[in-house]
Amino acid sequence: MNLNLFIHKIYSSFLKKSGIKNKKTRRSWIDKKYNNQPLISFIIQSHNKSAEVKHIVAKLRHIPNSEIIVIDDGSKINHTKTLASYLDGANEFVISANDLYENVMYNRAIRFASGKYLALLQDDGDVDNASWVDNAVNYFSKYPEMVILGGYGGFSIDIKDAKVCENLILYGENTGKDFSFVHTVNRAPMWINKKLFDEKLKNIDFSFAPFQYDDAELCLRAWINGLQVGWYNAGFKSLSAGGMRIWNTQFIKEQVILNQKLLFDMYKDKKEVLDKLVNDANSDYCAEKLVE
Repeated sequence: MNLNLFIHKIYSSFLKKSGIKNKKTRRSWIDKKYNNQPLISFIIQSHNKSAEVKHIVAKLRHIPNSEIIVIDDGSKINHTKTLASYLDGANEFVISANDLYENVMYNRAIRFASGKYLALLQDDGDVDNASWVDNAVNYFSKYPEMVILGGYGGFSIDIKDAKVCENLILYGENTGKDFSFVHTVNRAPMWINKKLFDEKLKNIDFSFAPFQYDDAELCLRAWINGLQVGWYNAGFKSLSAGGMRIWNTQFIKEQVILNQKLLFDMYKDKKEVLDKLVNDANSDYCAEKLVE
């Protein structure tokens, strides 16, 4: 046996037989107030941005009936230590990853999460109050077939000439719109109805790994599978440049070229179907607004 393991074996045996008592009791476990069925799971992707994540988490902690999951994706050890010590609540978790990036780790975290609604976040987003959460839950309640709700950018998709053109149609506080159905949305925030995701989408497409355009593919696949994708103005603002952007500038350029062609090849024959689905959903929404 390894000498170090042998020493620990003897030490453990001593602790067990000595009757040394610790402070862990059933009462202490109950006092943690672990929630096994939270309404919301906040999932934050982080790349060497522990200061920004702490700022975000401090605000999320005030939102009831929720859990917080931070993906520590290949961060330096000082960031890992900071996050591990800071997220110390019963419903606060750190998933340590080794530069697996957004596609793989968001997909893993979605399976790990217990919330009814999941909010995929990144380490550079900030918001002033919790109304963005209440508004998202209300929209999901109003539209039971909506599986994805974006709060950053809503896009129409034009698939032509062997590439995909994303036309930003909704963004920011001065658009004059509060909600619309769209072809795709950008992370983050990107909300997911977990039940619908598990039943009909299953996963984020690994062929887009490690990142770029997998969020767009997920949205287009949602429409094709009879679900809906919406956008609302969540009021987010940037804290700083995101860790993904800082550490992967050239890598991102390569992935854009590769995955844009992949997305085009997958959906080039579905443009008319997608347009009709989105337009019909918005026509119904406009009719509802007129009645209101």
